[in-house]
Amino acid sequence: METWLDLHMHTKYSMDGEFEPADLMRQCAGAGLRAAAVTDHDAVGALDEAKAAASALQLSFIPGIEISCQHKGKNFHLLGYGIRYQAPVFAELEQDLHAQRLAISEKVLDAVEGLGIYLDRQAIWDMASSGVVASVNIAKTALEDPRNDGNPLLAPYRPGGARSNAPYVNFGWDFCGQGGPAFVSMVLMPFSQAVRIIQEHGGAAVLAHPGANMKQNRDIAEDLIAQGIDGIEAYCSYHDDDTAAFYAAIANEHDLLVTIGSDYHGRAKPHIRLGQYGHPAPQATFDALCRIIQDRDGDVCL
Repeated sequence: METWLDLHMHTKYSMDGEFEPADLMRQCAGAGLRAAAVTDHDAVGALDEAKAAASALQLSFIPGIEISCQHKGKNFHLLGYGIRYQAPVFAELEQDLHAQRLAISEKVLDAVEGLGIYLDRQAIWDMASSGVVASVNIAKTALEDPRNDGNPLLAPYRPGGARSNAPYVNFGWDFCGQGGPAFVSMVLMPFSQAVRIIQEHGGAAVLAHPGANMKQNRDIAEDLIAQGIDGIEAYCSYHDDDTAAFYAAIANEHDLLVTIGSDYHGRAKPHIRLGQYGHPAPQATFDALCRIIQDRDGDVCL
């Protein structure tokens, strides 16, 4: 398994990101990556700076985005690679979802506190690099607050707990994710619309970390494939070997890309590191992705 390709990472332009775009590219080079894609949540503001920095570092760079969307009432993330990101549709998407996230931020904090978890709200807002609250930052603050020592709700996320392998992320999924007790809904575009927007603007549409959203679920995966996606992120920080093999097999059955992405954020997801996640055929995957983008007149920096 080679570790030089990473197609999923975030800058400060994501609500849970930390790094300046150029700093992130320097980290990629330092970790031994040869090709990278920046995929901020519903945002493209980092891409000009990241692209220039990658070029100076002789990194192959693919501009990307991670679109929050919905299919049959369930939330998903869709990665778009090689998009012509200067198109107005991406700025409009960013403005819409940023406004929604800002509107629900205090409601999410209220909901978490309503469960009996103490929060230092100012500390959470101080970590809000894009101006909105992120669940991973709520988790970090809650777990570090001595007022929460002994709170049984947080026990699974402390060292040795059942969810302690990735405590901030798992807290976010469990409490603030869809179906969780502190979940506050937003209006997301249909999954099929997100696929269409990406592809009509030169990009390849890839389902992000399906195991995190739906574990191993062939029926839902097949339904999402029918919406016209180009690939599945089978190799990622959320998947164990069995889950990676499960989704790689489904992608191969449908002649789709089988991609890799760390979902690196920095302090929000401290268990994730650049250059640690492998793919069995990264060059073939990268070449196939670039061909799709080039055939659609998309944007890729080789």
